[in-house]
Amino acid sequence: MEIIISNSNGVPIYEQIKEQIKAKIVSNELKENELLPSIRTLAKDLRCSVITTKNAYEELVKEGYVKNVPAKGFYVAKINKDVVLEEQLNKIEELLDKVVNIAKINNINKKTLKEILDILWEDK
Repeated sequence: MEIIISNSNGVPIYEQIKEQIKAKIVSNELKENELLPSIRTLAKDLRCSVITTKNAYEELVKEGYVKNVPAKGFYVAKINKDVVLEEQLNKIEELLDKVVNIAKINNINKKTLKEILDILWEDK
């Protein structure tokens, strides 16, 4: 499983791991009931502490993306796509709210914001 971590972006490593695994689950790259790497294996592969990977997995369990099967490991849980979509929409709304506030403070109009969004959308 490919996970890219950065020590320079200010986001805790466990959070980077958690978010990348969540993204792989939501995109169906990781399938329901798929076995994830062990805490130690993932820590070794990412060259980070086992505590860091343990924290990432624990957060994923709390959020319902992963289930822990004692003596067997961590598996991708069955997720409710509607709940995930709602969570993502809330994140988008929060980010767009920040963008709108910045635009208003700097007298950037809605038309310009839409143009920026269209350009960014086409680049992806």
